[in-house]
Amino acid sequence: MTWSGGSGAPSAQRAWAPGRPLDLSATLGPLRRGGGDPAVRREGTGPLATWWWATRTEEGTALLRLRPVAALGVVEASAWGGGAAVVVDRVPELLGEDQDDSGFAPHPDHPVLVAAHRRHRGVRVPRTLAVFEALAAAAIEQVVTGLEAHRAWRDLLLRFGDPAPGAPAASPGSPAAGMRVPPSARGWAGIPSWEWLRAGVEERRRRVVLHAARCAPALERTTALPLERVEPALRSLPGIGVWTAAEVRHRAHGDPDAFSFADYHVAKNVSYALTGEVMDDAGCAEVVERYRGHRYRVQRLLELEGVARPRRGPRMPLPRHVPVATGMRS
Repeated sequence: MTWSGGSGAPSAQRAWAPGRPLDLSATLGPLRRGGGDPAVRREGTGPLATWWWATRTEEGTALLRLRPVAALGVVEASAWGGGAAVVVDRVPELLGEDQDDSGFAPHPDHPVLVAAHRRHRGVRVPRTLAVFEALAAAAIEQVVTGLEAHRAWRDLLLRFGDPAPGAPAASPGSPAAGMRVPPSARGWAGIPSWEWLRAGVEERRRRVVLHAARCAPALERTTALPLERVEPALRSLPGIGVWTAAEVRHRAHGDPDAFSFADYHVAKNVSYALTGEVMDDAGCAEVVERYRGHRYRVQRLLELEGVARPRRGPRMPLPRHVPVATGMRS
């Protein structure tokens, strides 16, 4: 049963009717950094799952709840906190309402993609506008496994993030109980170096977050740039390469072309799904070039379809060079 909100009425609400098919879970799924993410939480399963998101806006922190109501064809948005009106007003943008995917058509030579497109008509590319927030998380995910990165993100937010605003986050038994807003730029900068190590984040990744924190206002302004100018702007920062920039662009900027090149798995899985052959970045780039403008859309559709190359070798081992991996923290 969906939590009713108790006595803590939302600060802002709206019922929004999408103008075309929308799969809320498939659209918002990339925002969640593992099942234990304190900032993004899914309540329930399937297409009617409710989503909670704790974030920062220029007006303050906010906790947003998005609940699809199939019978009415709407998404009910409720929010708490100083930034509540901002996040509620931006729901259509968050959920990709203005994106033009009319030019995207899977080629018949790629039957797996054709099937994925048919099966996942409602998937969109989210646009959070929270650039520094996305960059901090992506920096923590650099060069380590997803398990290690998600554990570090969860640990740092639980100890240094702010409590999400509103009654749902403060009420035991609520699906949003205990949610946290990621630290501000100043908050990230104030975390002692040894606390990063305790969370499993070594100095190289920490420095990327700290450099970005110094430029946080400029990072937020990249949402006003044409999409083709965003990657060069992001990559002008130390430690931001093609992969990190893409991870930010397809979350914060809603860029449907932000393909995750330089990822350990993506090019191999996408090339295998489209051609039956496992290729490196260069080979995959040639295959997906015909979808330029929508290359991340291709990646996301194939992720949802669950297509992956055959795995014959051992899994990538977790790192053992930081305290969290050697027993300093459980």
